[in-house]
Amino acid sequence: MTDLIDALWARYRQTGDPQARTQLLDRYLGLVHHSAHQLARRISRDVEIDDLIGAGTLGLVQALEGFEPARGLAFSTYAMPRIRGSMLDELRTRDWMPRSIRMRSRQLQGARASLQHKLGRQPSHEEVALELGLDLDTYWRWQDEVDGRVLLQLDATGDNDDEHAPRLAERIADVLAGDPGDALDEQETLARLRDAFGRLAARDRLVLTLYYYEELNLRQIGEVMHVSESRISQIRTRALKRLREFVEELVEDRAA
Repeated sequence: MTDLIDALWARYRQTGDPQARTQLLDRYLGLVHHSAHQLARRISRDVEIDDLIGAGTLGLVQALEGFEPARGLAFSTYAMPRIRGSMLDELRTRDWMPRSIRMRSRQLQGARASLQHKLGRQPSHEEVALELGLDLDTYWRWQDEVDGRVLLQLDATGDNDDEHAPRLAERIADVLAGDPGDALDEQETLARLRDAFGRLAARDRLVLTLYYYEELNLRQIGEVMHVSESRISQIRTRALKRLREFVEELVEDRAA
């Protein structure tokens, strides 16, 4: 199976074969569904799974276009942040929308995803309008309604009569700001962890990334890597042990 996926990537990258592209999208569409259901369980407000899947599919398409297999990174690791980012952007955009505009946003997004899948590129505005059966004036009205929002200008002073008044951004207290010493300690810890993580074998790094960052379970990771769930458990245990040993070595080296 791995050889087949590698062959599809090679064919798509070398020739832009649309059939290979479609097969790759179908292969990784499960990542979108997994992220959509996971996100829907976490948020308190009502959300339609289809909306999240539509947004996530756009992120998947963008990831497919930007992925470079030669860099040695697993596609799932590369794609998941983009899939989730698209879904979160969708949620943020919809926070202020009335139901009618949400429906139009969903139609616009669905048409773009469908055309991008078929054409292998970003569709033009005219193509999206045609796909929806809209004239351009109606299309742009829909787009303006979806895009419209009130922006708070943090560079503004809030006092038009005093050009020396502090900017709005300078007046907003950072309630999350901690002690500067704490930030330095955290940076040093993260730096050691990054160094130690970089020493791990590629497969160990992938398993830890999928488990702790992408939040896939052992069975799902096994499906992505085409090995058994028990084997993934062994790799994770081994990787954590090595990671701890590497961190301890780094601490000892810097203390010497």
